[in-house]
Amino acid sequence: MTKENLMLRRDVLRTTGALGLVGSVPVAWAHHGWSSFDQERPIYLAGRAVEVKWRNPHVELMLELQTPLALPTDLAQRPVPAQSAQVDGRGLLAKTVLPTRRDRRWEIELAPLSRVGQWQVPEMGVGTELALVGFTFTGERGDPVLRAEYLFLNGKTYGMRSSPA
Repeated sequence: MTKENLMLRRDVLRTTGALGLVGSVPVAWAHHGWSSFDQERPIYLAGRAVEVKWRNPHVELMLELQTPLALPTDLAQRPVPAQSAQVDGRGLLAKTVLPTRRDRRWEIELAPLSRVGQWQVPEMGVGTELALVGFTFTGERGDPVLRAEYLFLNGKTYGMRSSPA
């Protein structure tokens, strides 16, 4: 097979994968919409990444929580970056609580890869220490999943809802 044919084949596979097609059968990707998350109850998590996946539909990581998990005393006063979407960052941080569930590991959904790039988030790897404020499922039901609103990494805060303003 020629180099051109290999490149064409790769492009076709990427396109069908992006469209959720394998052969002629649609594939359902596991992706959570915002409506599944309780946006009235932001929660705080901190720990270290034990798995990181830089891919679409969003960057994902598995976070092993630090113990004991505690709200930082300065959380409500932390600066929040301006975003293109209207987000009351200070209000959100002021009402942030700890989760009631006791899972040691949480699946974290950050923004899409392109938006993480717009924020110039440094690439994280296994062992990276970070903290987040975000939303989990209503009533903390289901799997321990957090959709990140803010990422705190290396002394910097990144917004995940929209692009930088």
